[in-house]
Amino acid sequence: MPPRRLDLPLAISVGDPAGIGPEIIGKAWEARKSADLPPFFAIGDMGSFAPHWNGPVVKIDDPADSFAHFDSALPVIEVHTCLSVIPGEPDLDGAHCAYQALEMAIGFARAGSAAALVTGPVSKTQLYAVGFTHPGQTEFIAERCGVSKNNAVMMLAGPDLRVVPMTTHIPLASVASKLDGRLIRQRLRATAKGLQRNFGIENPRLAVAGFNPHAGESGNMGREEIDIFEPAIAQIRSEGFDVVGPLSADTMFHAEARSHYDAALCAYHDQALIPLKTLYFHDAVNITLGLPVVRTSPDHGTAFGIAGQNIAMPHSMIAAIKMAEMAALNRQAADAA
Repeated sequence: MPPRRLDLPLAISVGDPAGIGPEIIGKAWEARKSADLPPFFAIGDMGSFAPHWNGPVVKIDDPADSFAHFDSALPVIEVHTCLSVIPGEPDLDGAHCAYQALEMAIGFARAGSAAALVTGPVSKTQLYAVGFTHPGQTEFIAERCGVSKNNAVMMLAGPDLRVVPMTTHIPLASVASKLDGRLIRQRLRATAKGLQRNFGIENPRLAVAGFNPHAGESGNMGREEIDIFEPAIAQIRSEGFDVVGPLSADTMFHAEARSHYDAALCAYHDQALIPLKTLYFHDAVNITLGLPVVRTSPDHGTAFGIAGQNIAMPHSMIAAIKMAEMAALNRQAADAA
């Protein structure tokens, strides 16, 4: 039986045009047949592709036109014309382009013109200079979708490891003060429901990493596990969710341990991302749970240092496209059931 396919194309915001976004999107299009990718269209500046990638592009005005052109050229909806694009040299014009492309891509996904949203890498420093006020694209998308930032959960996913940092882009010294029972419960519920809806896992198994070494060693190395984690986990278990922890983080990520859970929730950014990026540096995907639309992204940045050199690897973009399709299909199946 042939694989299920989406009725709508995927929308991909190009990100900063001076970064590797145009190159990895173009290379993903080149791999459309070998990687069995669904039709997608890019949103950004038509002229931003040539300095990075010499493949064919075609301007379209409607997402639905993607299907007619996808076999022969990368469809692009132009949202902003940059005066010039120099790989590796970001400017404010490119930041405006990235900002507007993200806004338009969200609009297509929310309006039902695109099956899912894939976001290219942006420079937050450049975006801040043109009025962007959010910690990242995740928080911006959540706000545009009317979702509380605490209910929009960032999950990083590889082939056999999914991690959720319960706190994200804050100083390590601030983590302890931000961890509380309410936040932990919100993250656990959103992760479980996201695994059900996006990944089709009926009864998700969640593992929670402790905050302190050895998960606090029964209070001898900190009481956060006893005072905060354990009551929150007990509450979520009482609601019928399968949760274990808090566990010692240093023994959670070897192959045997990973086979016992569907996602690991970690106390802070690096506790989650170091094992994920060690295992799957080139093909990890950022997926946002808790949104009314599917959103994925490559799990890397703009890589200005290698932009324009034709050496950027598209693996993470390809994985993000495939995961977006999978999540959208799983949502369709759940809604039809």
